[in-house]
Amino acid sequence: MEPAISGLGAIKVHSTSIVDYRLVTERMAQAFTKLGGKLYLSCRVTNLTEHKDRVDVECVSSSSKSILKCKQLIVCGGLMADRLAAMIGITPDFQIIPYRGEYYRLAARHNQIVQHLIYPIPDPELPFLGVHLTRMIDGSVTVGPNAVQGFKREGYGDVNVSLEDTLQMLRFKGFWKVTAAHFKTGLTEFKNSLWRPGYLQLVRKYCPSIEMHDLEPYPAGIRAQAVMSDGRLVHDFLFAETPRSLHVCNAPSSSHLGNSYWSVYL
Repeated sequence: MEPAISGLGAIKVHSTSIVDYRLVTERMAQAFTKLGGKLYLSCRVTNLTEHKDRVDVECVSSSSKSILKCKQLIVCGGLMADRLAAMIGITPDFQIIPYRGEYYRLAARHNQIVQHLIYPIPDPELPFLGVHLTRMIDGSVTVGPNAVQGFKREGYGDVNVSLEDTLQMLRFKGFWKVTAAHFKTGLTEFKNSLWRPGYLQLVRKYCPSIEMHDLEPYPAGIRAQAVMSDGRLVHDFLFAETPRSLHVCNAPSSSHLGNSYWSVYL
């Protein structure tokens, strides 16, 4: 079935598939605007104020400042979920800790190396799926991600350190507890991030034909991981509410796959 893959065994999931999330988001945005909705892009939320009959959302862009008034507010804040919850008066018992997921794309000659999505056995103690092979919509194959401790919530570039984000993280007792609990794993992730042969070995455990020169650059992602003050990694959905707002504070992988269902539920 998969001659390039080695292992003791495998579980085949017939319903597994992938989508282009950027394209899905663009189509959803088009449908939203067609129904009369308005998108505010490149705007930063600076304050949330809840009244008896509405919520005021203060937004600032490079050229203007506006206040949006709404009867009900649903916040899917991702990397800023805890800060947005705090703006409206919620005292969160968690903090969003960024974990950088680094990917590579395989050289084009390997576009047919697998016909399925290949996942290793994950660590049940962690909410990360491990370095896996993914056949993309465009026919290419990606490798990743790892899960490296980040020091910037939106650290997608080459320099990924934010003094504000780092200091807030270091002041949070849950960060020290989760770091201590998974110290060895964290060090290994750092090593494999800085030392490509280590990253390569993770792939070669189940796909031994991959060579160092097959790993080509690919954009990284940032996982917005909620960590409780006692050091627990949140594996499931986490919500917080006020009378007129609902905050999605943590969303696992299933939130992407079931976004249509969850939008109806919310």
